[in-house]
Amino acid sequence: MSLISSAYAAEAAPQGGGFEMLIMLGMFAVIFYFMIYRPQAKRAKEHKNLMSSMGKGDEVLTNGGLIGKITKIAEDNDYIAIALNDNNEVVIKKDFITAVLPKGTLKSL
Repeated sequence: MSLISSAYAAEAAPQGGGFEMLIMLGMFAVIFYFMIYRPQAKRAKEHKNLMSSMGKGDEVLTNGGLIGKITKIAEDNDYIAIALNDNNEVVIKKDFITAVLPKGTLKSL
């Protein structure tokens, strides 16, 4: 008989953890923000500033590894023409520019 009454008493014990669970979820949200979201947003903002600062005559590097000089910029559809050398010119989307290189980089290659 005492075994049954002690089993009921163990079930009736209050179980905490609701507030602790909310604190843990809040900590995970903070970690997610500082380790994932914030750096990604910062990189996106820097890339957007890079794309808006490009001008005709800038030497650029594409994410495909091509290095060339900007010859035309189409403002309406976000495409640019890049001269790879005197004979070759390619048209790519602005999003594929990785970096604007210092002047004279093409001559040094």
